[in-house]
Amino acid sequence: MSKRKRANLKQQAPIPTVKKRTEGYVNSIAPKATAITRQDIAKWTAARRQAENVDNPKRILLQKLYKDIRLDALLTSLIEGRKMISQSAPFKIFSGDTEDEATTALLKSLPWVQTMNGEIFETRLSGTALIEFVTDKLGNLKPVLIPKTNVIPEKGILLFDETSTQGVDFRNAKEYGSWLIEIGEINDFGLLNKAVPHVLFKRFAQSCWSELCEIYGIPPRFIKTNTQDPVMLQRAETMMRDMGAAAWFVIDDTEEFEFAKGADTNGDVYNNLIRLCNNENSMLLHGAVIGQDTKNGNESKEKVSIGQLMQLADSDKRYIEGYWNTVILPALFKIGFLPDGLRYEYDPQEDTGELYTRTIGFLQFMDVDPEWVKQKFGIEVTGIKVTAAPGGTGNFQKAPKD
Repeated sequence: MSKRKRANLKQQAPIPTVKKRTEGYVNSIAPKATAITRQDIAKWTAARRQAENVDNPKRILLQKLYKDIRLDALLTSLIEGRKMISQSAPFKIFSGDTEDEATTALLKSLPWVQTMNGEIFETRLSGTALIEFVTDKLGNLKPVLIPKTNVIPEKGILLFDETSTQGVDFRNAKEYGSWLIEIGEINDFGLLNKAVPHVLFKRFAQSCWSELCEIYGIPPRFIKTNTQDPVMLQRAETMMRDMGAAAWFVIDDTEEFEFAKGADTNGDVYNNLIRLCNNENSMLLHGAVIGQDTKNGNESKEKVSIGQLMQLADSDKRYIEGYWNTVILPALFKIGFLPDGLRYEYDPQEDTGELYTRTIGFLQFMDVDPEWVKQKFGIEVTGIKVTAAPGGTGNFQKAPKD
């Protein structure tokens, strides 16, 4: 597509205006401060018990636990690495069998489309998402994620206060399916539920290892003195406290000072546990351990692992496509943002290396469209090379333009 055509296309695709919606459920939700407490397996068990309660299921503890474990650097890297594949993949909007270039250009220009794709992917990690379309002060449409701590998917209830027992039956609300949409499986707690124990065990191992470093570097010290004498006992305590800043001190001839024996391990037991937890989360989210095991890694293993990740990413794209076509595009039609009958599709993935090899073979027998070569490989074809006679010089013939 030429630059002039793209410019004309952008002029023909203004952002549609919808009715301004100032009232919304998201504005009625009472914000809550997040308590920062130490998480352990017992709290994970309690969170699961609360979420799986048949009579009164709630995901407050589970969702807060998910937020806490996402502070782990490796887990964040794994999630963002997989999410960006589907977020950055090119897509098209079709009307029937024909691409609607104006609508495609419109959606690609909206920043919230990428955010929406990310929220759809996130439902695979943390469960059902309830999203509300609202308009800002300028009248522009944007989706807002309702806090998952305030949603009970099993009952179809939206809580304005997460500690409340009464809420709104959002599936029977008039906005459901248009301004208010639901994404994800109702009874699915997401992949993060399986990642929780590995992050908590890893955090425990790191904490213990840091304590070991302190003990290993500065062995425990003890002093023998007359504990029955308050003056001598207080003097000994003062010396032990001050020794961190002083390299020497004076003791009585009746006192003895010694260093206790330091730790015999260098932390292999903690290192092995941390490595195991990292590998388990890598297998969970990427299907393989990619680029972490430098000791046993090799090129062929990395290629197979990356291939496994790309298969999961293709599954994510099909998952996102399904919700665009069955939930999001129909909702955007109902609120007057887009026309009816549109279809969202990702561009098919191609092995450009293999395609290039085949193209080179075809060039011996047939002509190849220069515009197609530029589109597929980014190679600017300026002309057709004419083979010169022996001893002469070759020249180029300009390729015909449309």
